[in-house]
Amino acid sequence: MKKILITGASGFVGSALIKELQKCGHVVRGAIRKKNASLAYKSKVDYVFIDDINAFTEWSNALSGIDTIIHCAALSNIDKQTDRDTLSKYREVNVSGTKRLAEQAAKLNVRRIILLSTVKVYGEFTVESKKFSNDDQIAPKSEYSISKYEAEEVLKQVSAKTDLEVVIVRSPIVYGAGTTGNFLRLMNLIKSRVPIPLNSIQNKRSFIGIDNLVDFLIVCNNETSAAGQTFLISDNQDLSTTEVIHKIAIQMGKKPLLFSVPIFILKAIGYILRKSTDIDRLISSLQIDINHTCKILKWTPPFSVEDGFKKMVDSYIEKQGK
Repeated sequence: MKKILITGASGFVGSALIKELQKCGHVVRGAIRKKNASLAYKSKVDYVFIDDINAFTEWSNALSGIDTIIHCAALSNIDKQTDRDTLSKYREVNVSGTKRLAEQAAKLNVRRIILLSTVKVYGEFTVESKKFSNDDQIAPKSEYSISKYEAEEVLKQVSAKTDLEVVIVRSPIVYGAGTTGNFLRLMNLIKSRVPIPLNSIQNKRSFIGIDNLVDFLIVCNNETSAAGQTFLISDNQDLSTTEVIHKIAIQMGKKPLLFSVPIFILKAIGYILRKSTDIDRLISSLQIDINHTCKILKWTPPFSVEDGFKKMVDSYIEKQGK
């Protein structure tokens, strides 16, 4: 039986992945930061503690006896208002840290590493219903997506010199039970009956529910045909922001208070409040073509958007009641 190491095991994706892998009977080890050590004492999971992820991280204890690594750990958010040298910090963790992990894994005869990357290596949005696909040129715009693409490249370089197999998974925004970010903000607004100025948004965005992503990562571990491949992943059910709000509201048993505001006003508000990135995510399109993924692995998302939103909302309501 394969033994799997999950990095970022205390995170949103990593923790969900560990639970499902254990249900499937896999032997799992989770790598977590020492600051999350209390997690290890509350669980039957085989956790190992690591220091900061960078070019000098010692992974040997975590990698002993491991067949596959699913690399979920990453630096994804830096406050640019307080830290100016952000790209170097993203690179320290996401590029140098990934290279170090792969090099030590290859020396210890780990068979495969699966990198959770981002679809934004192609850019921040799509236009005129043209979906991002495997054939598109790489054009990362943000410092985070630049670092994730560079992480992909260093893995390929290590793989070319060793027997380590590399699988790259380019994901959009992930949602589900315990979600944060814009999905959490939308649920808070709907619950509070706050008027939402997004009734006329006609964008289309691809998302991935946590259950679909976990299912896919497990398939990438199991299937020999995944080796050396780069996969784009989504629920394969694109929605406008307005549709997202309505679907979440249905699961919450509420009617959202939506009204229309011109796009240029929304952008102006975002600029004034220094929330331009958040506004862009709400009004722009980002669509993904997963045909290559489905063809190579004969995979289709097992859960619908409605399934994912229901679990997300149920978890949100449960936490609100505590």
